[in-house]
This record gives sequence, C-alpha cells and structure tokens, in this order.
Amino acid sequence: MAAPYSIRTWLTEKLAIRYPIIQAPMAGGTTTPNLVAAVGNAGALGSFGFAYTEPAAMREQAAGARALTRAPIHINLFASPVAQRPPQAAIDRALEALRPMYEALGVSAPTDVNAPYAPDLNAQVAAVLDIRPEVFSMHFNQLDAQTIAQLRDRGILLAASVTNLAEARHLEQLGLDFAIAQGAEAGGHRGTFIGADEDSMIGTLALIRTIARHCSIPVIAAGGIMDGAGLAAVLALGACGAQMGTAFLTADESGTSDIHKQALLDPGQEGTTVTRAFSGRSARGIRNAYIRRAESEQFAILPFPLQNKATGALRAASAKQHNPDFVSLWAGQAYSLSRKMSAGELVAKIVEEYDETSQELIRAARG
Repeated sequence: MAAPYSIRTWLTEKLAIRYPIIQAPMAGGTTTPNLVAAVGNAGALGSFGFAYTEPAAMREQAAGARALTRAPIHINLFASPVAQRPPQAAIDRALEALRPMYEALGVSAPTDVNAPYAPDLNAQVAAVLDIRPEVFSMHFNQLDAQTIAQLRDRGILLAASVTNLAEARHLEQLGLDFAIAQGAEAGGHRGTFIGADEDSMIGTLALIRTIARHCSIPVIAAGGIMDGAGLAAVLALGACGAQMGTAFLTADESGTSDIHKQALLDPGQEGTTVTRAFSGRSARGIRNAYIRRAESEQFAILPFPLQNKATGALRAASAKQHNPDFVSLWAGQAYSLSRKMSAGELVAKIVEEYDETSQELIRAARG
C-alpha cells in the first residue's frame, strides 16, 4: 500500500509523480512491463533498459506497460558507437580464453564474433520517438544534437548518466533536463565518457554534493541506495531523487534470473568488483569464478560490445544450468540489503523508511 503523502522535489513536480524514486533502467530483460507498471502505479518512475532490445520488442514492451499503468515511463539506451572490429588475431586470443569455460558448461564455444554486435541504435531511437516516453536517458555518451532536438520536440525529458563533475557540466552545456550521477557504488555498467573509468570512481555522496554545488542542472543520485535512509541522505545533499537498480532486481515483477536473485538474497562472502571481462566495458557485479579467472589469467578482452557478444552464450548457458560461475551477477556494493517483495511494496517501504529517517533527524536536531 502506498504511503498517504508525497515527497515533493523537482523530479516529482516535473513528472507529476508522488515519490522521487526511479527504478533504474537495467538492460538484459530485467525491466519487464510488469515491473515498470508496478513501480509507476506505486507512485515512482518505472524504467525500461532497452540497450540490447530490438525496436519491435521495444514497442511491444512499452505498449505492455502502457496497458497496465497511466504513470510516466522512462526508456534508456546505450549511446555508444560500435567499436571497430579488432584484428583477427586479437579476436582469436579472446575467444581462446573463453573456450575452457564454454567447455565446462558443455556448450560449443564461438569461433568468431560477427556483426551485428548489438541492435541498430538509429532504429532503436526511431522506436523511442514512436513510443514517446515521458523520460529518455542515455548511458556511455549522448546522441547527436539533431536527434536530441527530435526527442525534445516530442516533449520528452532528457537525461544522461555522469560519473564526474566534467560530465555534469557537459550535460549542462547540451541543455539536457537532468543528470543521473552514478557513484562508484553502483551496480552494472559504468557510464564514464570523459576521462578514464578509474579516475571517476567517486562515491555517490561526494559526487552528488559536488555536482549540486557546482552545477545548476538537477541531479538524480544513483549508486548504493537501497532504502529510505539512503533516499533521505541524497536528498539532503542536493539530489532531487534517487535511482535504484539493485534494490529492484529482487522484486517479484523483475525479470532477473533465479540464480541472480539467489546471489543477491543469500549473500555469501563474495563482495562486488568492477570488471571488463563480461562485456568489454567496466561494470560492477558480484565476484564469481569467471571474474576470478579473468583477474588471475589477465586474459584478452575485446572492446564493447564485441566482448558482450562473445560471452553471451556462456552467460545464458550458465543461468539456464543454475550455475553462478559464468553469469554476470550485476549488483551494487549494498546488495546484501536486497529484499524480496513486490515492486509496489518496495516503493511503499522505501517511503516509510524515508519518513522514519526524517523524523529521527528532526528529533535529533531538537535534542
């Protein structure tokens, strides 16, 4: 049951939603129409991660969500140019490093990595223009000025991920509506596009405060936020909302695989780490046998999205066999706080915790 009040910020006023909570747009089938609609019906912003989704499926899934809710929806794409195909010798080395793991699962290893490596970005953008979501965001970079103008002409709010102050200032210059500040704690792919990944591993609280003090663009906090206390913290530091990904991975409506949910809900001794070994771009996930092997052997890794395609069948087979060793278990650093409940219940619980935290701070201030 939703809390009986609203939390007013720039984000809630702009979108006419009750709570400044964004369910992160996680790609790979996690963000189902049922999840997006349930979050929206609970008063927050539901999001589709369509980075790997073909345009026809994008339209179908968005229509599915629209049939279940009248709330705004958010769509995200990876705005990254496809890497040039490396020399064949480099491809052969990378595939040879993967071969023993494919064999361990009884799956034929690929002998080459052929295009297409990902859906056509222009066709995906055309689908977004047809769908007309209330919010569209970009990860890894931004689209060209003409495309941004087309999206704006549809009345769509525009955002992009940033991991440092320079990137936030860049979004200001582009005239985007808000920035999603991705702290080092965040699960999944790092969105760095100015400077090196290792130089942009800034904690969420420090990143939010820095951007809020030095930029006028509204900022959403992302990374390590799992409950209402985290929401209260980032709002206090100048954010106008919190984007939560890992928190929603274990929601009932999520498309997260069973093996992934189990790793989140029954945490062992493994923490998270940032690796390029699954996709070719830096991403944070729970350390497993694949990551340990990649680290110890320092095997060759192809650029994104070639490496992502090279490991695709390996990850799928590992998940199908309920084997956590070779699947990408994306998760933020606070994943041990994961909870199993419906998305609507989770939104209500976060709001309840936010209220409790706010009241505790008021009592503490009064002495």
